[in-house]
Amino acid sequence: MISIEEVRRLARSKGAVILAHNYQRPEVQDAADYVGDSLGLSIRAMEAEAELIVFAGVDFMAEQAAILNPGKVVLHPDTQSRCPMAAMLTPEVVREYRERYPGAPFVAYVNTLAEVKALADYVVTSSSAVKLVSQLDADTVLFGPDKNLADYVAERTGKEVVPVPSYGHCPVHVVITPSCLERAREEHPQAKLLAHPECLREIRREADFVGSTSQMVRAAAEMGADEYIVATEVGLLHRIEKLGKRAYPASPYAVCVDMKRITLEKVAKCLREGTGVVRVEPKVARRVREVLERSFELMGVEVPWRRS
Repeated sequence: MISIEEVRRLARSKGAVILAHNYQRPEVQDAADYVGDSLGLSIRAMEAEAELIVFAGVDFMAEQAAILNPGKVVLHPDTQSRCPMAAMLTPEVVREYRERYPGAPFVAYVNTLAEVKALADYVVTSSSAVKLVSQLDADTVLFGPDKNLADYVAERTGKEVVPVPSYGHCPVHVVITPSCLERAREEHPQAKLLAHPECLREIRREADFVGSTSQMVRAAAEMGADEYIVATEVGLLHRIEKLGKRAYPASPYAVCVDMKRITLEKVAKCLREGTGVVRVEPKVARRVREVLERSFELMGVEVPWRRS
C-alpha cells in the first residue's frame, strides 16, 4: 500500500499536478492538488505551472483536460474508468435528433465525449445549464445526454428541452429513489437535503438545495446546518465532512464504480511510468474549444485561455 504523502512526493518529483473529481475515493481526493467539478478542474490545470497533469476522474474528464491544455501531458490513471452516461450519446444520435428538430440548438452537457461536444452548439455544466439555455433565442432546445438534467432545465426555463437520447441518464443518480430518501429522512430528521440536478424530479423537489457538486459543497458551508443528506455519488460526503459537517448518503448504493476504479496505487503507477496518456484528435479538440468559447461568451464569462 502506498501512502498519500508518498504519492504527493512522487508528484512533486515529476513536476506534476494531480486533479481529483469530487466522486473519487477519499484518499485520492486527499492526495490531489485540486478537488472539484470536471470543467473547473481542467481550467485549474491551465493555470498551474505543471506540464504534467494526472486526472483522477472518468474518461471524458481526462479528455477535456487534454483539450484545454494542448501543450501539456495529461495522464489518466485507469483508462477503463469511463462514464456510462457519456457513452449513451454518440455522434450518430446527435445527427439523428438534429434532422428530427431542424433549427433547434443542441446543447451538450459537459459529461460527453469530445466527438459529441464537437457537434454541439454549446457546452454546459450542471451549474451553468439553466443560465445558458435561458439565454438562447429558441423555444425548443436539444439537450444531452442526461434526461433528468434536461427536465430540470425545462422546469427552470419554461422551454421545451428535448433529451438526447430519450433514455440518457446517470446510473448512479437514478438509484436514489423516493423510498431511499424517505428512509434517510427517517434516520436523520434534522438534516437538510442537497441534491444534484441529475436526480429524479421527485428527489429534486424535496431538496433544500439543488446544484452541481461544487455548489453543493458551498451550500453545505453556507446553509448553517450541521447535518446533510446528500443526493449524489457518495464520494461527495468526504468533502462535506471536511467542512466539519455530518453527511449521509441519500442512498448507500449511489456509488460510481468507474470513479472508484482509480486508486492511489494507480495514480502512483501512471506517475512513475507515464502510462495512460490522453490524446484527442487536434481537429476535434479545436472544434470543442470553439464551442466552449461560444458558450462562455453567451453567459458573459471570460474565456479562461484568453486571460493574460
